[in-house]
Amino acid sequence: MPAFSPPITPLVLLHGAGGDASVWSVQTDWLSRRGWTALALEFPAHGATAAPPLPSIEGMADWMWRQLDARQTGPVVLAGHSMGSLVALHAAGQRPGQVRGLALLGTAFPMRVSRRLLAQAENAPAEAIDSVVRWSYAQAEPLVPTPGFQSPERYRELLLRQQANWAGGSVLASDLGACDRYDSGEAAARQWGGPTLFLLGEHDRMTPPPSAASLRDVLGGNRTVLLDCGHNLMAEAPHAVAHALADWMERDLFAPG
Repeated sequence: MPAFSPPITPLVLLHGAGGDASVWSVQTDWLSRRGWTALALEFPAHGATAAPPLPSIEGMADWMWRQLDARQTGPVVLAGHSMGSLVALHAAGQRPGQVRGLALLGTAFPMRVSRRLLAQAENAPAEAIDSVVRWSYAQAEPLVPTPGFQSPERYRELLLRQQANWAGGSVLASDLGACDRYDSGEAAARQWGGPTLFLLGEHDRMTPPPSAASLRDVLGGNRTVLLDCGHNLMAEAPHAVAHALADWMERDLFAPG
């Protein structure tokens, strides 16, 4: 049997609250070496994209499509983590004919955020970042770190960098508020209705796997993969995430014949 040859359809990767494109560095490197085209975007006020942040999931989805239209990407596969999963879901519902597949990592709907954390992110963002880091991992450090593992301290530094991108307020508070207010997930899922991968952390304390049940029910025929990690899947199980994405695309989306 001839070796699988990935199509030119790009995989668009969308980061979560307070993140940037670097959260996907292991996956983009591994997938690129396998022949896939992976494009990690950075929302406004994240990474190298200018502030201010966008206050809604719907606005982020509109922004994403403008970036892809400017690049003339054509059909895409969308993958998003946490906040990015809601953006990917909404975007797929907006243009189902332009999306070949949808991967939702560390997702939930509704993605409610505690009042305490929202207030903390607004008034004491550094403390909120500590809370997010603490709850994003299954354990503080793995007994045997896997290749590409991003430590909690490195993740904390990443979130602090995003916070420094916007002098007008808290980037993390804006992101978490957008997640908390988003109420169109099931409607977007029905509008999408296409092949979907749920890639979830078995020990996720921020978006536990059962919190994706409503979306999984709407999107019948989806594939669900549970990984031995917490909410920050790409950091804690980097190569397992890359392998799961590639296996799903090669088996479910672009299988020969």
